[in-house]
Amino acid sequence: MREIVHVPLGTRAYDVVIGPGLLAEAGAMIAPLLPRPRVVVVTETRVAAAHLDGLRAGLASEGIAMEALHLPPGEATKGWPHLQEVVEWLLAQKVERNDVVIALGGGVIGDLVGFAAAILRRGVRYVQVPTTLLAQVDSSVGGKTAINSGHGKNLVGAFHQPALVLADTAVLDTLSLRDFRAGYGEVMKYGLLGDAAFFEWLETNAPAMAAGDMELRVAAVKRSVEMKADIVTRDETEQGDRALLNLGHTFCHALEAATGYSDRLLHGEGVAIGCGLAFALSARLGLCPQEDPSRVFAHLQAMGMKSTLSDIPGDLAGPEALLEMMGQDKKVVAGTLNFVLARRIGEAFVTSDVPPEAVIEVLTGK
Repeated sequence: MREIVHVPLGTRAYDVVIGPGLLAEAGAMIAPLLPRPRVVVVTETRVAAAHLDGLRAGLASEGIAMEALHLPPGEATKGWPHLQEVVEWLLAQKVERNDVVIALGGGVIGDLVGFAAAILRRGVRYVQVPTTLLAQVDSSVGGKTAINSGHGKNLVGAFHQPALVLADTAVLDTLSLRDFRAGYGEVMKYGLLGDAAFFEWLETNAPAMAAGDMELRVAAVKRSVEMKADIVTRDETEQGDRALLNLGHTFCHALEAATGYSDRLLHGEGVAIGCGLAFALSARLGLCPQEDPSRVFAHLQAMGMKSTLSDIPGDLAGPEALLEMMGQDKKVVAGTLNFVLARRIGEAFVTSDVPPEAVIEVLTGK
């Protein structure tokens, strides 16, 4: 049960390998990239406890030595202090430009380590070994690396493609149900933005996938990666089509800022709520059928996921404050906020022609 999705970016092309048991085979797959039998790994403590020994054994089977840095878990790790820590540690490990750095973890580790690799010695190679569903279908593919600033999420970063992505779907068994559902927010997004048949497939199969069906998990990760790879190949640095991948994210990033980038709202949960709000806004503006947002909300509820603002625990900033937070989003162009909206399920588009009062109305649930 092994799938490979190729990301054809010329001299920066790479494969995304998907399937169970890849940690045990990591050495065989990474060895061809190495000028010497040695790698350095950056991970976080929870992931290390669950998966670092498995990766170490997989590398050792091919005679590859490994040193690892353990960082604390959580979104707060994706900032300046830990970026400096990672870079200084990599330099202390005497990492050369032809060496390989491995990012073992979820989106936080992947983004942080990818950015460190981008700026270390003006660019060293790195391999993504994503351990969450969200990272496997989204953040590990496409070369977007970043850290957060006090001004907002992912505002400091670089485009730096990995040399290889190993998406071991067996590690998803160790995720909490909440973390799996959060990652599913990104899977669902792909169907909503560009593949109505995939969304329909998810409506039928996602409950069994969440319950542990490995074939369905591999199929869902593969289709998600295929869609992202196709978009990234057309628009690597987000000048056009790649912005479609931000469906739900304009709302999501404001909600994450309003909740202090805390466990009150995981990124994928914000994406799921944001997708629902984007379809609600599209319907309010007469762009898509009224039944489409109802279908999105119904699917979220069928999956036991957060689907509305009221599902976020604690007090939330008011609609006007949330709209202000959207103004820091990276999708602002010439001072104008762009939204990814939809004409129907499976057909998203980018527009700046959105009246602020319509956004306020959607956020207030009117």
